[in-house]
Amino acid sequence: MKQIAIATLLALAAFSGTVAAHGKEGHGKPAAAVKKEQKAWGIAGDAKQVSRTVTLKMTDNMRFTPDRVEVKLGETVRFVVQNDGKVLHELVIGTKKELDEHAALMLKFPNMEHDEPYMAHVDPGKKGEIVWTFNRAGEFDFACLIAGHYQAGMVGKIQVKP
Repeated sequence: MKQIAIATLLALAAFSGTVAAHGKEGHGKPAAAVKKEQKAWGIAGDAKQVSRTVTLKMTDNMRFTPDRVEVKLGETVRFVVQNDGKVLHELVIGTKKELDEHAALMLKFPNMEHDEPYMAHVDPGKKGEIVWTFNRAGEFDFACLIAGHYQAGMVGKIQVKP
C-alpha cells in the first residue's frame, strides 16, 4: 500500500510539476474523522482515552525538547507540539525506516502535501497536537521531515514499554 502511495505521489509530481502544500497555506487538520490505520508504532487515538499529555517543543536550532519520551504499552498520549521557532516545523511519528524514506521524498519534493494522524505541521509561534495510542511495544522515532531539518538532527525517540 505504501509503495502505491509513493508511486502515486511521484506520478503526480511528474504530471503537475509540483506536489502541493508545504508553502504558506495553513496545515490545520480537516474536521473529517481521523483515519484509524494500524501502524508498527500504534494507531490514531481517541481524545477521550488520553491518559497523559506530553509537550514537545520545536526550535530553529533543529531540536525537540524533550527528545526522548517513554510511554506504557496501551497508553493513549496527547502530544502538544509547540513551535517556538520562526519557521514551519512538523512532528512525524514512525519507524526509522519509514522516516528515512519519507525524508528522502521531502528532499525531492519539498512542497509535498502529507497529512496523517501521526503528523502535526506547526506554524511559527503556534501549537499542534497528535493523539496516539501506543499498542505496540518497542522503540520508535519522531522527527521533523521538512527538507534539511531531519538531516540537521531534528529527531527523537519514543520507548514503548510493556
